[in-house]
Amino acid sequence: MDALSAIKMMTGSTVTGPSNDLTQSGVTPSISTQDLQKINSDLGPQSTTSTTPVSGGFQNLLTNFFGEVNDKQAAASDALSGLMSGKNVSLHQAMISMEEASVSFQMMVEVRNKLLDSYQELMRMQV
Repeated sequence: MDALSAIKMMTGSTVTGPSNDLTQSGVTPSISTQDLQKINSDLGPQSTTSTTPVSGGFQNLLTNFFGEVNDKQAAASDALSGLMSGKNVSLHQAMISMEEASVSFQMMVEVRNKLLDSYQELMRMQV
């Protein structure tokens, strides 16, 4: 799948470009090695072609997720206490951080509920 197809699928809109015209006419576009190296260097550390193994992938994913939720809760608490103590904290920024913390907490609860439902479904399976 090329990049234009991925964008079309994610946005649901029509995206046209020169490579789209080439693939429809049956001609496969070629990318030089120099262009690929430039793209990889532009991506930098976000490149998905990592050679380091992921250890404890799901556990680390959940730990990072819970850590981010905790950080947002702490940031909201700091913003609220700064607002109440008269520090130079914008009301808008305090409200935004509180809403971010609320939404992330609700998402964490829903993920937990789905994980529990999945676990209970596995326990109900007959072996």
